[in-house]
Amino acid sequence: MTRTIPNRKPMMHRPKPDAHLDFRRRRRKFNGKLLGKVLLFLAEAIAVILLAFLIIEAFGRRTKVTEESMQPTVCVGDQVLLNRLIYKISSPKANDVVAFLPAGNLNAQYSIKRVIAVPGQTVVIRSGTVYVDNKPFLTTADTTTVRHAGLAEEEIKLGKDEYFLLGDDRNSSEDSRYSTIGNVTKGEIEGKVWMNITLSNFGLVD
Repeated sequence: MTRTIPNRKPMMHRPKPDAHLDFRRRRRKFNGKLLGKVLLFLAEAIAVILLAFLIIEAFGRRTKVTEESMQPTVCVGDQVLLNRLIYKISSPKANDVVAFLPAGNLNAQYSIKRVIAVPGQTVVIRSGTVYVDNKPFLTTADTTTVRHAGLAEEEIKLGKDEYFLLGDDRNSSEDSRYSTIGNVTKGEIEGKVWMNITLSNFGLVD
């Protein structure tokens, strides 16, 4: 009698692991130094941008001269820079050239004038001459004789927060001599005019 041998399934051979695959490799270490450098670079870039913004806001606010009243110091059409920081830490002084918004100015157009007198002082105009505390006012700019004294025909005593402003071209200026302007408060002064950036009149404003 013939003995039947049952069919055996062929043995399946497991594939040899690929020599190039190594599941035991260590994960890459987190590169903290590189991240630190990137963060430092970003922090420095933000700081530089912020500093530039603050400098422009403090010293680089630009406005255009629209009046003839300050000729020849600054002329119509000139572009000037304002120092907006200085009067946050100090007060306007005599002979400062300032930009301000006259009270009730709906056009928000800056007017540029020179500070003649400061709080506590007296101002009067007699015979074409400006007197501050009974002494002729000495200006750094050449000015004309004042033909119209306006409100300053009678002595004006400035209050605690009041400034008396005049244009350098006295006879072409609407300034503190007139009721439309009057005495100007520190809060109305936007900043000190410190530089003229117009090519034909470039330089510091004195």
